[in-house]
Amino acid sequence: MHLDHDHSHHGAVSADAHRPDGTRRALRIGLGGPVGSGKTATVAALCRQLRDTLSLAVVTNDIYTREDAEFLLREAVLPPERIRAVETGACPHTAIRDDISANLEAVEELEDAVGPLDLILVESGGDNLTATFSRGLVDAQVFVIDVAGGDDIPRKGGPGVTTADLLVVNKTDLAPHVGSDLDRMARDAAAQRGDLPVAFTSLRSAAGVGPVADWVRARLAEWTAVPAPAPAG
Repeated sequence: MHLDHDHSHHGAVSADAHRPDGTRRALRIGLGGPVGSGKTATVAALCRQLRDTLSLAVVTNDIYTREDAEFLLREAVLPPERIRAVETGACPHTAIRDDISANLEAVEELEDAVGPLDLILVESGGDNLTATFSRGLVDAQVFVIDVAGGDDIPRKGGPGVTTADLLVVNKTDLAPHVGSDLDRMARDAAAQRGDLPVAFTSLRSAAGVGPVADWVRARLAEWTAVPAPAPAG
């Protein structure tokens, strides 16, 4: 059954678009998806694609470790001061959807420390198909699945698949080896998502993240084109 989607937030500037000093804050994009789908690899690839033209930073979420942040540090995708790790200590949904205070503190600390920033990527810990980000934390959200998880994932749906601003189907190079039908996944995703976009990616090549990077650039262009509302008070 097809779900209705509210597209009214696309291109809109959040009410909290200002920092305390009155300047526009960074655009915040959340990346979620199941364990092993390639969220951290996608974040790393985006950093490599965008770091020469944009001022960006990353916040990672893990339950009890700093593993994702340490991967990004080892890969040297950004200077260390531009990467923050949040240890959620509980279900990943909590820190990105329910009690977002730790993540908000991390993004605000990044802007204070290394700003002004154009973009902050907020990566969720490994989650499931129900995970979504609070709009109080991010301005747009990406949901990453992979073909090895089964080509029926788009058909099964769930909030992550059906409502994310961008659905990424990753590891397309594995499709012949795991019996996944990419055409079927594309049809099922379109049936679930309506006109919300879907990107098929393989990160085995440097250009593989290109469709996601282009989408991020378009969201940033929208963010900077609309005048930010005057701060309240």
